[in-house]
Amino acid sequence: MQLNIHQIRKILPHRYPFLLVDRVEDIEFGKRIHAIKNVTVNEPCFTGHFPEYPVLPGVLIMEAMAQAAAILTFASASEEETLQSADDLYLFAGIDNARFKRPVMPGDRLELFAEMVANKRGIYKYKAVAKVDGLLVAEADLMCAHRKMGEA
Repeated sequence: MQLNIHQIRKILPHRYPFLLVDRVEDIEFGKRIHAIKNVTVNEPCFTGHFPEYPVLPGVLIMEAMAQAAAILTFASASEEETLQSADDLYLFAGIDNARFKRPVMPGDRLELFAEMVANKRGIYKYKAVAKVDGLLVAEADLMCAHRKMGEA
């Protein structure tokens, strides 16, 4: 199943400049997701990181992987769980084993992959990787926590 930017905006609360997923190529509910972030020279981060040799900051790569994981979680929720209500948030709870293998530059098509490996009491764990041209650029084990606004 694919999702376009309009469908993604209905799922994620993020907006410019922090909406970092442009399209979902494939999703297997409750299991895995393959999403895309098109990196352009117009990204706000490139005015200072680094203007003469623009490189996408690693923290934004991690955030893009986490947003893909959040889409997987939201899209996988059953109607009874009501995970998509207006006061639900998914917040980073942890990043382990983060590794950066090569730089991501303007013009790159950042492919985001996340696999759900655990879900216990509102804590979700994912194995996530990011690739450009089939080459690994980053990887991490991510944890997100489901919270209601006001509880965070």
